Amino acid sequence: MNESFMKERPVLPLVLSMSLPMVLSMLVNSLYNIVDSFFVAQISEDAMTALSLVYPVQNLITAVGVGFGIGINAVIAFHLGAGEREKASRAASQGMALTVVHGVALTAGCIGVLPAFLGRFTQSEAVLALGVEYGQVAFAFTLIIVLGLSFEKIFQAVGRMKATMVSLLCGCVTNIVLDPLLIFGLGPFPQLGMTGAALATGIGQSLTLGIYLALCRLRPLPVDITRGEMHPRRAMARRLYGVGIPATLNLALPSVLISALNGILAGWSQVYVLVLGIYYKLQTFLYLPANGFVQGMRPLVGYNYGAGEPRRVEQIYRVVLAMSAGIMAAGTVVCQLVPGPVVGLFTTNPETIQAGETALRVISIGFLVSAVTVASSGALEGLGKGLPSLVISLCRYLVVMLPAALLLSRALGPEGVWHAFWVTEGVTAAVAFLVYRRNAPRGEGADAPKKSENAT
Repeated sequence: MNESFMKERPVLPLVLSMSLPMVLSMLVNSLYNIVDSFFVAQISEDAMTALSLVYPVQNLITAVGVGFGIGINAVIAFHLGAGEREKASRAASQGMALTVVHGVALTAGCIGVLPAFLGRFTQSEAVLALGVEYGQVAFAFTLIIVLGLSFEKIFQAVGRMKATMVSLLCGCVTNIVLDPLLIFGLGPFPQLGMTGAALATGIGQSLTLGIYLALCRLRPLPVDITRGEMHPRRAMARRLYGVGIPATLNLALPSVLISALNGILAGWSQVYVLVLGIYYKLQTFLYLPANGFVQGMRPLVGYNYGAGEPRRVEQIYRVVLAMSAGIMAAGTVVCQLVPGPVVGLFTTNPETIQAGETALRVISIGFLVSAVTVASSGALEGLGKGLPSLVISLCRYLVVMLPAALLLSRALGPEGVWHAFWVTEGVTAAVAFLVYRRNAPRGEGADAPKKSENAT
């Protein structure tokens, strides 16, 4: 396959062709998140609270899988852009070997710490039991999840976005269909409750991985994944982790933030913990589609950077920024106009709905400006500059957000936590713009990075 189209086609059609399959996939993934939470909420409000408390651990698994996958993606795309196919294959092979190590370690670690982790945020035996029931089954699929995510990033690195779309769509649709069947025991299926919700998710993710493996056999990738190259070499591992660790931390920081905010909000009522969980489910409808544009952008940025095309890198960044801003503007309108019915999808408790309305109206003030943060972080990861991207995420999730939440909650009560979101987005957007401008390529092209990477 000739990947030169990444530097030859006009930028707007190129970005759309690479991004729209992923945007569609992310929209369906968002729908899965909403549907999954909707059916779990039908079990009980305790079940929905338990799902909210397990979410940070699930997000940690996804963060490691996606973050390291971003490292694989960036290194492959750069080497393909520089015409170094052998090094691109080496990155794919060693990346998959390290992914297996991550998956095994995460499975043991997450199942082991789950009861103690949940016990820090709830005194309810019912909530704790439901959380453990869901988490132990869901985390048993961890190796499958991270392998699927690494294949996703490899397919994206070589420009096969439609294959990624098909794999993700099949997994998500399977999950959506299985949720009510396994949770409520419809037809010949047993009624499994929270276990059923976790199984539906795991089966969907297994199907996604199976499709990637089948596609690799039916239409081999332009990079080879071979056993002989799987033994990690220091230079290549350094490059993979150089992007992968900051990207993982970027994605894992929300888990730290949510856990900290749960601790703050639990001091007032479990209602606010539930509202925060509902918000993070709803915001996937915005940030996952925006992430679809970012996923389309990363290989384009990496390839053009490797090929010595800094002007196209800038054009790609601007197009993705505009697309992300459009999505965030739409989300702002919905949250300002109809927050009550949206929150009502997950609870019938009037107190929870009222608190959720307030939260969505306040938090959504910062949606539009957050497009700068999303696009800048994604572009820096595509360039292989993980540490500058991590600086942005640290501001968004820790350095600004946590102090703002603590101070504003003391002044305004639980509503202060909601105000901390838009304050943080404004500050972080300014930081993101400055960090991106400082690190964006300025005509140096591929020569400087290539000279230092010959050892890989």
